[in-house]
Amino acid sequence: MLKGQKALVTGANSGIGKATAIALGRAGADVVVNFVSGQEAADAVVKEITAAGVRAYAHEADVSDEKQVVAMTRRMVEEFGTIDILVANAGLQRDAAFTDMTLAQWQKVIDVNLTGQFLCAREAVKEFLRRGVVPEVSRAAGKIVCMSSVHQDIPWAGHVNYASSKGGVQMMMETLAQELAPKKIRVNAVAPGAIKTPINTDAWDTPDAERDLLTLIPYARVGEPDDIAHAVAVLASDLMDYVVGTTLYVDGGMTLFPGFATGG
Repeated sequence: MLKGQKALVTGANSGIGKATAIALGRAGADVVVNFVSGQEAADAVVKEITAAGVRAYAHEADVSDEKQVVAMTRRMVEEFGTIDILVANAGLQRDAAFTDMTLAQWQKVIDVNLTGQFLCAREAVKEFLRRGVVPEVSRAAGKIVCMSSVHQDIPWAGHVNYASSKGGVQMMMETLAQELAPKKIRVNAVAPGAIKTPINTDAWDTPDAERDLLTLIPYARVGEPDDIAHAVAVLASDLMDYVVGTTLYVDGGMTLFPGFATGG
């Protein structure tokens, strides 16, 4: 499905990023595994990807640092020849009640979750435009998948920085899609719901917590990283070539306002 393509996945040494990087490798892409800490975990992901018969390497970089993002993209072009797919996945939370939230907590989340996606997308697009469409590789000059969240739509008390960052990702993605579609660059997003990852362990790692969480999910199960990874892999492929500027919600129905299922 992605044979011969070159993919960069940010925040790829754990959780959704890890599953996505592995899924892209299994679909035939060579993969750069970006991480900001946890070299051993990143190396393990690389090992799993290369077991599929493709190339991969780990690259440490803070996506909120412009110089590090530029250097990461430059190295990828040097080692792999180009970039075809960017999965802008790196993200974090710094939770607090609104009146207790510090400027540092606000800024850190915006810097990584939103500015980080901007920087990675900008550098990827420069390479897409330089190279153009290679029909035997893909119908598009390049594909960007922004990792958003159901909280681009659902307000989330106690997480104003995170929800604001994801609302920003939605509008950034749609604006980029509008601007870049004439250049044969596809920009889309995936919005996970509740997924079992290290970022939200407290929400699902006990029977009581999982039971409470399931009241928000009509499909009656908490998602797994592979649920997101498979969606990203298909969205980045030519099977979805006519999909532009769309957010694919992978949430078990969380955005269906389940509290109204009994009539409100």
